[in-house]
Amino acid sequence: MNWYLQNGEDSDVVVSSRIRLARNIEGIPFTPKCKKEDLKKVYDLMKDATLKLDYGLKFFDLKDIDTLTKQSLAEKRIISPDFAKNNKPYSAIIINDDENICITINEEDHVKIQVYSSGREIETLMELAIEIDQKLEEIIPYSYSKQYGYLTACPTNIGTGLKASVLVHLPALTMTGNIRKVLNIVNNLGMSIRGVYGENSKIEGCMYQISNTQTLGITENDIVKNLNLITKKVQEQERVARKYLTKSTIDIEDEIYRDYGILSNARKLNEEETIDLLSNIKLGVDLGIVQELNDAKVQELMLYTKPANLQNRVRKSLTLYEQEVERAKVVKEIINAQ
Repeated sequence: MNWYLQNGEDSDVVVSSRIRLARNIEGIPFTPKCKKEDLKKVYDLMKDATLKLDYGLKFFDLKDIDTLTKQSLAEKRIISPDFAKNNKPYSAIIINDDENICITINEEDHVKIQVYSSGREIETLMELAIEIDQKLEEIIPYSYSKQYGYLTACPTNIGTGLKASVLVHLPALTMTGNIRKVLNIVNNLGMSIRGVYGENSKIEGCMYQISNTQTLGITENDIVKNLNLITKKVQEQERVARKYLTKSTIDIEDEIYRDYGILSNARKLNEEETIDLLSNIKLGVDLGIVQELNDAKVQELMLYTKPANLQNRVRKSLTLYEQEVERAKVVKEIINAQ
């Protein structure tokens, strides 16, 4: 199974981890200032490099990928929603079959190396990202300054060019009203906490993305160490809040099973409603309240109820109304599967 359908370490709270390295090629202007021939240079260099990198990576021109597949990748958080809509020439992705490695070409930076896993696996991902980065640097010269480090299109990424992030599920902190306090603490510790798709995205289903804000004047190891420490603290607070909720066992069971009843019996479900229902049901599974589902089914439900992945699963294009009807059918299909 692909990483987004698996459960990893501490996945009751930490849904997934990601490491991203922003890199640019020496002697070529940053992407926002690139002419068409500059973009083509980056494209051709990275296409040639794909064969030398191995890892089962394959090169795809973005214009050759259908819209639904690009939206599907964005829903999995493998590429950004903006890049999925990108119509610029010479944009591409390099990706493996497991989809745990994805390199984007000519997005904000020339090259963005991204690696993913389920659960809290920041250190392991960092090792993989650095390994890929070092192999690529042997093939392609990077834009690098002895004073500032790796040079990037956005000044906030300069230095290490590293963004480390975790996606956390915090329903109990939300229910107990302590979420604002936790958000403030995280933001004051040099990390940002945002919606699932990062900056300017809204909070959905009590899912939050925690990532580093500092990339200059700090090492990659320190960024990862700091993120891990803060993630563990947030994780502890969420688990304390969950213990508090379970003191009123009947009340929390009633709330969760009411949501389970709606999800499993509805004839049509819209996307926003389904996200909220699944947030409570994931909590119920993690607390051992909901016995009818397991972690694997929850992961399936979270993926295949999203619009593009829903349409890919049923293998047809759907109107919004048809999506609501099919979403309810797919939910029943996954719940009832042996």
